[in-house]
Order: sequence, then C-alpha cells, then structure tokens
Amino acid sequence: MHTESNYLISYGKARVPLYRVYAKPLTNVPPIPESAFTGRPNILFAAEIDTEVFGQNFLPAYTEGDNTNVVATDSMKNFILRHALTFEGATLEEFLDQLGRQFLKTYVQMERIRLTGRELPFTAASVPQGEHGFGESDVLFKRTNDDFTQVSLTFERADNTLLISDHLCSRMGLQLLKVTGSSFTRFVRDAYTTLPERVDRPLFIYLDVAWKYSDPAAMLSSYVPSEQVRDVILTVFHEFVSESIQHLVHEMGQRLLTRFPQMAEVSFDAQNRTRDPLGESETDSRVKVYSDPFPAYGLIKLTLTRKQ
Repeated sequence: MHTESNYLISYGKARVPLYRVYAKPLTNVPPIPESAFTGRPNILFAAEIDTEVFGQNFLPAYTEGDNTNVVATDSMKNFILRHALTFEGATLEEFLDQLGRQFLKTYVQMERIRLTGRELPFTAASVPQGEHGFGESDVLFKRTNDDFTQVSLTFERADNTLLISDHLCSRMGLQLLKVTGSSFTRFVRDAYTTLPERVDRPLFIYLDVAWKYSDPAAMLSSYVPSEQVRDVILTVFHEFVSESIQHLVHEMGQRLLTRFPQMAEVSFDAQNRTRDPLGESETDSRVKVYSDPFPAYGLIKLTLTRKQ
C-alpha cells in the first residue's frame, strides 16, 4: 500500500567529458580596457556536461517500475557526444543552447531539461618558433587546474515553442593573493575578539563570480566572455585599496555592471583564505613570512541586480 504523495522528479547524466578538436574559432570579441582577450582559436574545445531532465512522464518508472517513457542516461551521454562532433559554434553557451533545443525536439517525453557545462581548461604549450623565439603550439596543450567557465541553461516547452526559462553564467575557481593594498580595521571588538586590526594585509581569496543576462538571447548576440569577466576582477583587485572583502566584491560588481550593460545581475561567492603572519624582517618591514591559518574560513556573498 502506497501513501498518496506529490512528486518532484528529475534524473540525468553527470560529468560527460568531451574533447572536440578544431571547433569554430571565437573571433571579433569587442575589447574592453581591463582585458587583452578578444577571442580564442578553439583548436581544443574541452568541457564536461551534466544533464538533468524533469517531467511527470517519468513517474511510472518510480511508482510502478515502468520504464516505457524513460530515456536511458547512457543515451543522453551518446547524444551529447554526437552533437559535439557536429557543433558549429564557438562558445559553451552556444553548445548548450543547441544541445538543449535538440534534446527537447528529439525526446517528447522530456518536459524540461537543465544542462550545465564546465570548461576543462587547457593552455597551449610554449614551444620554440625558430628565429622568432617562443610561441604557442597549435597542436600541443597542457591541462591546467586554473579557473574555468561554467554555464547552466534550463529549457522548457511553452505554447509549442522551446525557450530558455533560466540561466547562469560563471567564472569559477579563482584563487587570488594580493601582497599589499588590503586592510581590515574598525570591526566590532568584544570579549570574543582575538583578531588584530590589519591596516595592510596580504589578502588571499577564493572567488566564484556568476551573472545573468537581461535577455537570455543576449548570451548569443551580446556574448560576455568569462575571460573578460575574470580580467575585470583581476584589474579591480590590482587597483583597488579595499577595507574588507565585502568592500572589494562590491567594487568588482559595480565595475562589471558598468562594463557589460547586457548583464542584469552579478553575484559573488568569496572565501577569505588569508594566511597568518609568522615573522617580519628586522631590516625591511616589507619582508614577511606567512603560513596556513586555522582551517575554518570566512564566507562572503553578494548579489548586485541592475535597477530597472
């Protein structure tokens, strides 16, 4: 005997890796003052894709063991890889846009699908170029553990059309250490306070930044490269003398909304990973040694939404 219940159903395939070689180059990206990024050759287009499918059509698989309407997750994996071969775009956003629409066109059983893509970052190896010194290889790439692009798009059916009902674009995994030009003072002090005020500290942060477009279609027509978002963040961190991480991410958000008018909102998820001071030179006050702190860390979040 089953208790009467309401159901929210989803299932899918996680972390499908793909390595497409000789994808369409990304060219003619409008330059901005904070970044030298204007495109990439896309000789290696590497990503990891998650699919999450929603729909009451799949309920009998849960309640009765009836898989009549179930699209196997192995089929989803093959679908992603086949479409990676025929992909004619240049960005992760374009790939997910084409993939999501094709999923819903192909499988009527799916009411809604969320696709998330994570860049697998590789950089071109530096190799000798004869008389020209060194340059980037066009055949050899090395895997890095650097920051990366992440995009999530949700598609659903509405009045016989397919639309993007939600989206989030991100630059993930930034780890930034500024050796001078950051402070933290004038905070609440009481019997529980042991942290000293620091007028000039080396600030080490982990940072994820995400944004949404005013119009989801602008992801394709007015694309914001996550490389440029990263470079705006680096420039602000380099230039700005902050009184706290809160102060810093607010300045970053203001600059991003100014630089990219197509952004509707930008959000930050920051961690304070600043190291503890252990020693200072007796002859040069700039020379100091730091080490890892207590493993707990401060967490700072901020979302800025453009006023209408």
